[in-house]
Amino acid sequence: MTTVDQDPSTRYAELVGRLDLPDKVRLLTGRTAFTLPGDDRIGLAPLAFSDGPTGVRGLKFAGGDPVALLPNATLISGSWDDGIAEEVGALLAQEAHRQDIHVVLGPTINLHRSPLGGRLFEAYSEDPYLTGRTAAAYVRAMQACGTAACLKHLVANESETLRNFVDSRVDEATLRELYLLPFRMAVQDADAWSMMAAYNDVNGRSATENRRVQQEIVKDEWGWDGLIMSDWFAVKRTVASATGGLDLVMPGPDGPWGERLVAAVRRGDVTEAAIDDHLVRLLRLADRTGALGEQAASPGAGATYPAPDAPERRAQLRRIAARGMVLVKNDGDTLPLAASGSLAVVGRHALETQGMGGGSAQVTPPHLTSVADAARRRLGDRVSVVDGVTVRSRPVPAHPGFVTDPVTGASGMRVTYLAADGRELATRHSAGTTITVGWDDDFAEPPAAVVLQARLANRAGPVRVGGLGVGRCTVRTGDREIAAGDLRVTGFDPGEAMLQPPYLLDTVDLPAGATIAVRLDIAAVDWRAMFAAHPALDVAEESHLLATGSSGAVALIADQPAGTDDEAMAAAQAAAAAAGTAVVVVGLTEENETEAVDKATLALPGRQDELVRRVAAAAARTVVVVNAATPVLMPWLAEVDAVLVVGLPGQEAGDAILDVLVGAAEPTGRLVTSYPVRDGAAPAWTVTPDDDLGLTYTEGAFIGYRGYAAGRAPEPLFWFGHGLGYGAWRYDGADLLDGGAVRVRLTNVGGRTSRETVQVYLRPDDDTAPVRLVGYAGIDLAAGASGVVEVAVDPRLRQRWSAAAGGWVPVGPGELLVARGLGDVRIRLRSD
Repeated sequence: MTTVDQDPSTRYAELVGRLDLPDKVRLLTGRTAFTLPGDDRIGLAPLAFSDGPTGVRGLKFAGGDPVALLPNATLISGSWDDGIAEEVGALLAQEAHRQDIHVVLGPTINLHRSPLGGRLFEAYSEDPYLTGRTAAAYVRAMQACGTAACLKHLVANESETLRNFVDSRVDEATLRELYLLPFRMAVQDADAWSMMAAYNDVNGRSATENRRVQQEIVKDEWGWDGLIMSDWFAVKRTVASATGGLDLVMPGPDGPWGERLVAAVRRGDVTEAAIDDHLVRLLRLADRTGALGEQAASPGAGATYPAPDAPERRAQLRRIAARGMVLVKNDGDTLPLAASGSLAVVGRHALETQGMGGGSAQVTPPHLTSVADAARRRLGDRVSVVDGVTVRSRPVPAHPGFVTDPVTGASGMRVTYLAADGRELATRHSAGTTITVGWDDDFAEPPAAVVLQARLANRAGPVRVGGLGVGRCTVRTGDREIAAGDLRVTGFDPGEAMLQPPYLLDTVDLPAGATIAVRLDIAAVDWRAMFAAHPALDVAEESHLLATGSSGAVALIADQPAGTDDEAMAAAQAAAAAAGTAVVVVGLTEENETEAVDKATLALPGRQDELVRRVAAAAARTVVVVNAATPVLMPWLAEVDAVLVVGLPGQEAGDAILDVLVGAAEPTGRLVTSYPVRDGAAPAWTVTPDDDLGLTYTEGAFIGYRGYAAGRAPEPLFWFGHGLGYGAWRYDGADLLDGGAVRVRLTNVGGRTSRETVQVYLRPDDDTAPVRLVGYAGIDLAAGASGVVEVAVDPRLRQRWSAAAGGWVPVGPGELLVARGLGDVRIRLRSD
């Protein structure tokens, strides 16, 4: 670490001065997929990064050790509570220390511009203030523990369609007031130590090369001294990125910097002073995380932390998940459920409750509790459980409980890695059924083929078997080949082989307890040829996208086919009629809420809407649990008695949901995104670029509730900020205090202790400026008690960007709305 008698910046410059140009540049590209090189000559230890929005996965993209799986981002922000965000930041820092990780790649603070965005589950909300405030609390707590946060993705990265090529076209006022504001807040309020530049272009310039954003605004205007790294494989050009404010290229060891950047400096295209600045920022990050100097040590040295499945960790994650759940309808106090009487629990999501989204946010949890298991365990004979309709169109890797290693008998599979000449490189047990190759391998030579072997827990009869990956896939049982085919990518996202690999699937008759072997002879993707066939996809020769050819995921598919949808619905109706009260669990899956793919509709997949309607017609009371992090359509809303939105609740999903259903915990969450009444009925909808790859943000600053309030879309089904909880509240009055805060008096008129979130919005008199959230605060009160809460109004939300003035100007007078969401305004105050 730095000495007390020397200015850190001076010391960093002195260390940089000890290195020649190639050594400097070597340190500015990853050593592996998730690590940086060190250098003993300057006391720099290697740094380790990990994806981290909902868990610190570690250095393996798939198949790593179990780690804590947290509730997703919308459940964290849905608590509207800085204390929860701080607790999450500290928890993730502990998980990072436990695995010797220096930098956690999160939080994701892009906005929910369109509800179709596939990656919204990783991001906090449609509102920049709620997003920025949640992020700042998370970052403060994480970095107080010595683990660096990484704000992502800079910037205007709100959709996944053609994400490596789309040009987000957004005017500067909107860019600053909405999309940059969460980054600015996390810098000003929490001194975030790093950021990640996005895949997309911004106003015609790649995010990794966007000097206007990275250098002029973030570093110079904000005076920020942190480091900007690229998203993985995002860098497209050598010189433009090195001079555009980017400091670090990930991953490594190959990429567009290295020898190309050394040559560019020697040609005079890039100054060595620019290289020095990048390296100083890297050394500052290392220093802050304890990886620089004589006292440098691994992040977790000398400390112990709870295991992911330790009782105290499980209780913590269960409580956090419940706090963010949102009760959006509750006719006749249907919830909490009565303490007696029979109950039917229905739906595929009841049996296979979704705890996380897809893509780089996925981790290997120690377990994932389902609603069905939690209900059976806690309610016993009161409960009948019925499967639901099909919810996926793609097969998924085999559940580890359905397969065992044929050699050890342990849950999971046996993996054999083969060289190009057929030599065995290694044979290992995998507790999961997905691995990655060509990405985070630890072999001296890359594997040319892998063989996945497993014994199935199948009944005699039809079994679905197959594999996922890129290459020649062959499935055998004993000496018999039962399926074979060539698997190739079909899109233009180099992440497809990792995140959405093609698959081979067949249904065959097998004896009980059959053993299968899936072999994949790995094929490299010729991205040069793929991109060359589509000239609009501008890919420079040095683009990092071209370095992803033979990396990807490989998985074993095996399951026993369930009954038909019609059979499932008939069984659900019968169970609902017999029980009287039915809980139908519906939702989305990692197909819909994932990196690299946007949604085409907000409708629930498959025949889930029909299932809800048929159960509601049969049951005396129907509760719908929505197991999804982002808005879904609810054409059956008037036909059911209660609706609880539970997001993606992490590893303790089932127990957290049961806590809320039976009243052991109150769902005090509030919606972080407005729910449109139908497809297309949102102020910003499209996520698909035009033929010239442009995606124009025509709605400007009027996204989400701002646009609904301005009449730019039909009134939403549920407003941003909505949430009923189990309490009832009377707002007794409000006063505007000196300095702009609002003091609110309120009373809990419900029958139990409850928590209220008081929200304050500013509606400017100038209708060219949208209504906006400017502050919020929570209060816990016993039944019948009254209290006072002061809501600070953030001055940054009382400004707007003026192109004419070239800076920030007051938004002007307006009305302050004290509300329980914009659909339930309780008090109005003038604010001049």
